[in-house]
Amino acid sequence: MLEDLVLKNRSYRRFYGDCKISNDELLHLVDLARNTASTANLQGLKFLIVNEEKKNADVFETLSFAGRLKEWNGPKEDERPTAYIIILTDLSVGKNLDFDVGICAQTILLGATEMGYGGCMLGSIKREKMSEDFGIDLNKYKISLCIALGKPKEDVRLVDVKEDGDIAYYRDEKGTHYVPKRSLKDILF
Repeated sequence: MLEDLVLKNRSYRRFYGDCKISNDELLHLVDLARNTASTANLQGLKFLIVNEEKKNADVFETLSFAGRLKEWNGPKEDERPTAYIIILTDLSVGKNLDFDVGICAQTILLGATEMGYGGCMLGSIKREKMSEDFGIDLNKYKISLCIALGKPKEDVRLVDVKEDGDIAYYRDEKGTHYVPKRSLKDILF
């Protein structure tokens, strides 16, 4: 059921490092994204799939995880993502395809959730380094988003926003990750 997938689809940042995602599984996720709606049907996105250990390490070095958790330097080596899908915007097709990026990223994550995986959308990317490492011509492509994927190794829970209105996610001493959500009545205009 869609509701179950949406509620289970969280931003996971720690994974079981020994649970690999195959090329075929990644291609399936990209194929799901390929079939989603696209601005003016331009279909201006490209997808770079990465699931080899050395290349995963190269991608990891270009990313920043969980900016609100100042005391956390990201996942330990054996808890890092085991695959990535990097979403590129083909600048020869269009520059304003941010809606397409969001639709595709959410579709990929919902598909991954259905397959028993989880992930995290990352926009904090050292784009110059990533372009050098993977031969991405930044005059032709915009590195729009990176999706980190793997089998989740953390407990992420939704909680109500407290009376003070603070929406910052946080972790307790056991590592449980809490994500405050505004109530339905608070977001209706």
